[in-house]
Amino acid sequence: MENQKPPLPALKGVFFVTGTDTEVGKTWVSCRLLERAREAGLSCYGLKPVAAGCEETSDGWRNEDALQLMAASSVTLPYEIVNPVAFKAPVAPHIAAQQEGKDISLSRLVGYVRGALSAYPADLILIEGAGGWRVPLNSREMLSGLAKELDVPVIQVVGMKLGCINHALLTADAIEKDGLRYAGTMANCFGEMAVQEENLLTLRQHLPGAFALV
Repeated sequence: MENQKPPLPALKGVFFVTGTDTEVGKTWVSCRLLERAREAGLSCYGLKPVAAGCEETSDGWRNEDALQLMAASSVTLPYEIVNPVAFKAPVAPHIAAQQEGKDISLSRLVGYVRGALSAYPADLILIEGAGGWRVPLNSREMLSGLAKELDVPVIQVVGMKLGCINHALLTADAIEKDGLRYAGTMANCFGEMAVQEENLLTLRQHLPGAFALV
């Protein structure tokens, strides 16, 4: 599979973006998809409903992923709409919430996102998760429940590194077993990987439509 062929599609609709792990490039891929939508003349924006890992600025605590999504979007939204739940420490959201003495619930996140979708319609809206598919929000709920409650298709991002095939297949299987629509795989070629092309070919054989981004 040659990189960037076929051309990156200009998607339309609402999608949830998950990763096979943390630090696999969910935000980077989401920004490329938003930029492609802008190039195609589509209105678009990204949301980061919950983020753990923020820095203090003159405007308050801000998450770098959320800021990157805002910069790539064609629709301008207030930061609090893009990232309504922000924690300071770069750890799992449920642990960050415990450290700050706060509660985080699925119903709360669903309300935030539905409010944004209603107030700011657009051709393409990407809802970026945190970490991988099985990330806890609390002792009872997972962040993956947000995609299920919203009933939106899921794009998975896999970082091309050793072990990525197993992670990608397990994540795609979990998405489908949760009753959600698997919308495709974006393979993020962010570094040097031995036999990368062979790994990409294997991904595409098992996950039709897997697309390589460099």
